[in-house]
Amino acid sequence: MSNPEPLQYGKVYHVYNRGNNGENLFIEARNYRYFLRLYIKHVHPVVDTYAYCLLRNHFHLLVRVKTEAEVRGVTGPMGTSDASLSGLKPPSRYFSNLFNAYAKAINKAYERTGALFERPFRRIEVADPAYFAHLVTYIHRNPELHGFVGDFREWAHSSYGALCGRKPTRVQRDVVLDWFDSPEAFRSAQQTAVALDAPLTLEEI
Repeated sequence: MSNPEPLQYGKVYHVYNRGNNGENLFIEARNYRYFLRLYIKHVHPVVDTYAYCLLRNHFHLLVRVKTEAEVRGVTGPMGTSDASLSGLKPPSRYFSNLFNAYAKAINKAYERTGALFERPFRRIEVADPAYFAHLVTYIHRNPELHGFVGDFREWAHSSYGALCGRKPTRVQRDVVLDWFDSPEAFRSAQQTAVALDAPLTLEEI
């Protein structure tokens, strides 16, 4: 696969990838939790997250890479600039750091070697509002579309529950629900969508 366009600050992307040679990325429940902890550490400071879904052998993220000014404005717990953001990197580097850290941990835990993720990771810029709403629904329904569960609402490793709930969340709940006008409309859209056209060429997912 040819190298995709680099991620740019201030743009919205569908970021997705799968395990190398279709290998599972997540073997146990704790793996999903660990991936999200690394996501919070490496990626969350530089993106707004609208939706995500982690599946056994692939994942989907819908994010907006913050502007450079927004990232530089991130502050640490004492009100000082976060040292990790003092020198901005290309946005793709933050994702690469996540994947490298996760792969290193999985290789150590399961005594494996070699690449865990396909490279480069995939990304599609999202500029159309209708496409944004379509992607939110597509991402949440993915476990059902791939037959991992009979009802996508049963899948524990997606942002659907956080978007439907009221507990504090790092997912941009208010932004997403505004796209659907109300929480009720959001839930209805997720549950009634049928035969969604794939928003990308799914030979790789």
